[in-house]
Amino acid sequence: MSRFGSDYQVTPPTGQCAETGIELPPGQACMATLCDDPESGGFRRLDYSLDAWAQGHRPEGLFGYWRMTIPTSQSDHRPFVDDEVLMEIFEQLGDDPTEQRVAFRFVLALILIRKRLLRFDGRAESDSDGQEIWLLKKRGQDMSGFEVVNPQLTDDDVQALTDQLGQVLRGDLGT
Repeated sequence: MSRFGSDYQVTPPTGQCAETGIELPPGQACMATLCDDPESGGFRRLDYSLDAWAQGHRPEGLFGYWRMTIPTSQSDHRPFVDDEVLMEIFEQLGDDPTEQRVAFRFVLALILIRKRLLRFDGRAESDSDGQEIWLLKKRGQDMSGFEVVNPQLTDDDVQALTDQLGQVLRGDLGT
């Protein structure tokens, strides 16, 4: 059983513009956002029509955003976000010490390693609490990289977090 499966949720998209409340029909382009959800301590996904976005409407606690097209069916499996957005979200999560966000960042690191955007460069131990730290570098760069806490997730934890992250970033509307 995953410790993140039911306790920590990323709210799914609603299929409506967060500013106007107007439905975003399948096939329509919009701006998807990932932002803080103060009530749950997790993330929430909000979508904006291109008109509302162009007028400057943005949610509080904005973490990242990307342009997407509302899926036309459940079988429409386009890549969920581009690599730049994944890297941006990964980097923004770097300063957040909460258990859930550390776990999400670790799962994002695994995805970015698999996509060959990051490479594993070794392990270290945290001086303060003895946690295992993964040292990662951007592919093709020898400069200083990233330190990622290994939260010692189980396979179930990784699967639950990956499913939640995939749902919110892909735009599954649960319809």
